[in-house]
Amino acid sequence: MKSTIESKYITQHLANERTYLAWIRTALAMIGIGFLIVNIHFSMSSTSDFSNQLAQWIGIFSVVLGLLIIVFATSSYLIKKKQINEQTFQSSNRVVWMVSILSIILSILFFLYFLVF
Repeated sequence: MKSTIESKYITQHLANERTYLAWIRTALAMIGIGFLIVNIHFSMSSTSDFSNQLAQWIGIFSVVLGLLIIVFATSSYLIKKKQINEQTFQSSNRVVWMVSILSIILSILFFLYFLVF
């Protein structure tokens, strides 16, 4: 077999793949949390209109957040793969900041939900 450019940086590529898979697990967890809150909420009997809307927003926001994480993680993975091969790698904070800020917003929505409920 002929050696490829990527074979020179096997450990870096494998680390990049592990990081990508960790982001995917995070995205699936965010989506799952949204479904969990919505299912628990609507299985309860007496709820207010505000708590119904808040539960729906938490569900929608969680799914959107999960999908955004998948898109940004895939983009980041492909960019890093190219940077590793070209030896021009620079760490990016974009995905980390995006997930952090949106997770804080989601946490505030959870807090409001449990405060009202």
